[in-house]
Amino acid sequence: MLPIALTSGESAGIGPDLCIALAQQARDYPLVCLGDQAMLRARAERLSLPCQISDYKPDQPPTRAAGELTVLHQPLAAPAVPGHVEMRNAPAVLKLIDRAVLGCQRQEFSAMVTAPVHKSVINDAGVPFTGHTEYIAGLCGVPLPVMLLVSGRLRIALATTHLPLRAVADAISHDGLLAVLRVLDAGLQQLFKVPRPRIAVCGLNPHAGESGHLGTEEQRIIKPALNSARDFGLDVRGPYPADTVFVPRNLDMYDAVLAMYHDQGLPVLKHAGFGAAVNVTLGLPIVRTSVDHGTALDLAGTGRADAGSLQAAIRLAASLSAQPS
Repeated sequence: MLPIALTSGESAGIGPDLCIALAQQARDYPLVCLGDQAMLRARAERLSLPCQISDYKPDQPPTRAAGELTVLHQPLAAPAVPGHVEMRNAPAVLKLIDRAVLGCQRQEFSAMVTAPVHKSVINDAGVPFTGHTEYIAGLCGVPLPVMLLVSGRLRIALATTHLPLRAVADAISHDGLLAVLRVLDAGLQQLFKVPRPRIAVCGLNPHAGESGHLGTEEQRIIKPALNSARDFGLDVRGPYPADTVFVPRNLDMYDAVLAMYHDQGLPVLKHAGFGAAVNVTLGLPIVRTSVDHGTALDLAGTGRADAGSLQAAIRLAASLSAQPS
């Protein structure tokens, strides 16, 4: 198996803490961490965790031993202080992602796993950035990535991602929803080996619009998009009220749920599996997974960050990249 690339994310956040915590256990898979070696050593010392850091060499397998971590050095522009973001380091954070994507594209790495970044700092540094998903899709030349959150059998995809709530309704269109559904259907088949995915689709408005009394997007946009998806052979149902589609007996009938916006789907998933959920980007020519949480600046350097989501993201990346396409 080719190594998995792990980006250490925002250097002032918990990403480095999680990488060091992960290195405390022996691994069943080869892993290369991308980050500043001096910063990672300093963080390990602050956390009082033993971590021998070695240079990444493409012609040598990375260590899998407990207490050791192979690191592809990507230097920071300024010292990293846990809990205090530094705008000068924003370009270095992006270079981690750039290098991991490049390595996957040229089959140096089997997959990439990303620790969280701080969006506002990157934007303040003058780089338009809405999130990992959109940025990686741009690097890969993919026009439509789809964010899928996974926790056990629960899979929730998003029709829109990082948008202000008042912009969501305007962002939902017939062609856009149809395209998202086709990417979701293909991703479930290709990555998760679901032969004929059953997809439940949420409405946008309360009670899925209540027959037009609480909004007309369901009648004007969502239902016609579902009809078009069925014409392409997709097994899609809805639109359903979001407050009932996530009832366990309803979820058992479907392989995935498509939510219309970020905070319609993610609170359910995080309540069900916070600390063990994984973000998967569908529609890419590479395998990319991520943690289900943010940088948690208040926890950086304290030793209280939970590495469960990162461990789950790496396990899923290893599983998805090991499967025959």
